[in-house]
Amino acid sequence: SEFSLTTNLNEGSNTENITDVWIYANDQFRGAFELPATIPLLHEGSTNLKIFAGIKDNGISGTRVRYHFYKSYEEDVNLVKDSITLIKPNFQYTENTNFEIENFEGVGTNVDTTLNSEVDFNILTENGNKYGSALLEGNHLKFEIATDDFEDLPQGGSPVYMEIDYKANQILLAGAYINYPQTIVNSELLWITPKEEWHKIYINMTQTVSQAIGNNSIKFYVNMFRTDTTEDSWVKFDNIKIIY
Repeated sequence: SEFSLTTNLNEGSNTENITDVWIYANDQFRGAFELPATIPLLHEGSTNLKIFAGIKDNGISGTRVRYHFYKSYEEDVNLVKDSITLIKPNFQYTENTNFEIENFEGVGTNVDTTLNSEVDFNILTENGNKYGSALLEGNHLKFEIATDDFEDLPQGGSPVYMEIDYKANQILLAGAYINYPQTIVNSELLWITPKEEWHKIYINMTQTVSQAIGNNSIKFYVNMFRTDTTEDSWVKFDNIKIIY
């Protein structure tokens, strides 16, 4: 029921949305379990446990996967028959993970509004933490931010993800602008459910990137379209990470 994610300065915030664990006992797979979990193991005595962090890929409950970028937690425990042993895993990012991070704490940003956006975003502070915020009101209908261009993202099925913490009262759309020599292709990927409280989502960009053969560069975006002009639409976002 208790676990943590530890990050260093180069890895950004330690916010996470780990929902499952994948368990190996003495290198034998024993199943995937939704947290919190009491896990039955037919082992006694000293047992090596490897625990992998699981997420909802693209925030979808039906696509629960091990997250490629978190290292497994390993611990040797003494298991006693008919008793419960409490495990408190501490997860970390893998050493070879590449990050592009925007947490709005420094000078300038590496995300910006696009030409499609009718409003800019503001950087606000809440409990000492800075985040981006945008409001659609009046005649304004669309807000969109995008990352800087990435020119050498790995392909061939190598994992590429966008992590983002957000809350919003309007559905969001995540996707990628793929810059080819003769044209720019808009690859719409995922509709993101509104959340009234801060929520982290792991957006799988792997297939989008791998299929963009011959691209000059790729940038990732999130946008919000106001569907009801009688109500304002708002979004807050933080800890945007492009990870590969």
